[in-house]
Amino acid sequence: MVNITIDGKKLQVPENTTILQAARSNGIPIPTLCFLEGINEVGACRVCVVEVKGMQRLVSSCNTQVREGMEILTRSEKVRTARRLNVELILSQHNMSCPTCHRNGNCELQKICADLDVDYTSYPIRYRQHPWDNSFPLIRDETKCIRCMRCISVCDKIQGMHVWDLINAGARTRVGLVQKTCTLCGQCITHCPVAALRARDDSEKVWKALSDPDKIVIVQVAPAVRTAWAEETGMPREEATPLKLAAALRHIGFKYVFDTNFGADLTIMEESAELLEHLKEPGKHKWPMFTSCCPGWVRFCKKVAPDMLPHLSTSKSPMAMFSAISKSYYAQLLHVDPHKIVNVAVMPCVAKKYECDVPEINAEPGLKDTDYVMTTRALARMLHVANVDVASLQPEPFDNPLGAGTGGAIIFGTTGGVMEAAVRNAYYTVEGRKPDPDTFITWTWRQNEEGSWRDCTTAIGGAGIRLAVTSGLANTHALVNAIRSGAVQYDFVEIMACPGGCSGGGGQPIHSGQELAWERGEYLHKLDRASKLRISCENPYIQQLYKDFLGEPLSERAEHYLHTDQSQWTI
Repeated sequence: MVNITIDGKKLQVPENTTILQAARSNGIPIPTLCFLEGINEVGACRVCVVEVKGMQRLVSSCNTQVREGMEILTRSEKVRTARRLNVELILSQHNMSCPTCHRNGNCELQKICADLDVDYTSYPIRYRQHPWDNSFPLIRDETKCIRCMRCISVCDKIQGMHVWDLINAGARTRVGLVQKTCTLCGQCITHCPVAALRARDDSEKVWKALSDPDKIVIVQVAPAVRTAWAEETGMPREEATPLKLAAALRHIGFKYVFDTNFGADLTIMEESAELLEHLKEPGKHKWPMFTSCCPGWVRFCKKVAPDMLPHLSTSKSPMAMFSAISKSYYAQLLHVDPHKIVNVAVMPCVAKKYECDVPEINAEPGLKDTDYVMTTRALARMLHVANVDVASLQPEPFDNPLGAGTGGAIIFGTTGGVMEAAVRNAYYTVEGRKPDPDTFITWTWRQNEEGSWRDCTTAIGGAGIRLAVTSGLANTHALVNAIRSGAVQYDFVEIMACPGGCSGGGGQPIHSGQELAWERGEYLHKLDRASKLRISCENPYIQQLYKDFLGEPLSERAEHYLHTDQSQWTI
């Protein structure tokens, strides 16, 4: 232990502790802007500076370790003046269009200004603009960048993609794309303290469709949205139920409100059938078989690991399957021209915006299956625009026959959920009896110098099926490399681009310094455990769809509407 004094308070803290850690662990607040614990501790913003007696210069508390006998001042006149000065310098190069900014009210720079009582900058305001293709799902606004380097660190250390870096030097320094391997995971967006990075907003196009009397606007809501949208409403997660979300979406004006859980159950029917087909004829297929419902992972394969493309399941994602069925089977039920249907998907993901624009994923030429994708954050903005008082709404059911889902579909929104749901369904198909969903799979953590993953072996039809799961692209690199080298052998592998899976997606609500993916995921497991039906083939509406329209999994019609060749995707 090390003896120190902070603002006159004598403390003992472990050696190798930073001043910031020592202060915060003892209830002494120090403001930060660029800091992300364990990820970005570079002291770039100089907002966390403190005074150490005996030292002439102020030091950044986030990366300065305590020493025996150190006396630290966190709120002296010298410290307060320096912090204000540093924030003013940041503002002098920042586009302060706060009222029209996507992060207005949830901006860390805005909060720092309020906390330090900085309401102006005495320096000339000069910020630079850099051209950007605003049709791309991820948008960068150079005028708002404060060069905190969080995006660089997250992309390097958590995702291992090295897409962003500092360009130029001195006064011309800026953050820019240095690799064309962006998977659109959106982790740089959720870790940016300002609005220098954001997802493309398609809300106005959705509003326009809602106002068109000739359009039938359908909305589907992804499993992971139900665990996070409450964070934007101020309601407890347990009160912001999926049925209350359905009521809110109808209040906005959507004609039909469906649950992507139906699409997730459909994906499981096809993907588990694929797995069983691979197991029956192992010599015909590439091993292992990978899940394919994460478009960030598909982009990773196309850009970084093209040798893995032949291993991907051809099953479309739940969003894509649902959209294809809604513009075919459901259009027939409604007796309407599918061109009149506008499909809107509320997703926790930025890469879904890319997926819906891939021409090769559509079931019919000239007919786009998913028209628009909105993030969870964009949904929250639409609720505000429509003045929806969510707390006062009465719960309403999703529409049917495409609105019902099982517990297996719910856990699609968290890492490992797709795997669990698929194997449950495969077991039931082969064995003719239900597994215990809570004890069927027991994961073991594996790790090497590159990253970590989970694996296990489970028995189906007397054969041991080797399974593996990981999330986050740095971990994906590790697992893929281990498979390539022959260090590990698996039959079925699930990969999600975002840490924690869709619950931690790049389209989810942003909370400074908080990583909520695992907490959100546990809530989805809780909903699964409370579900009456927990295996996808038990869904009566899925059964009806196959009986009336698809025939059986992997049928010719199912292949047409529910499968795709990712190697042919052109964007």
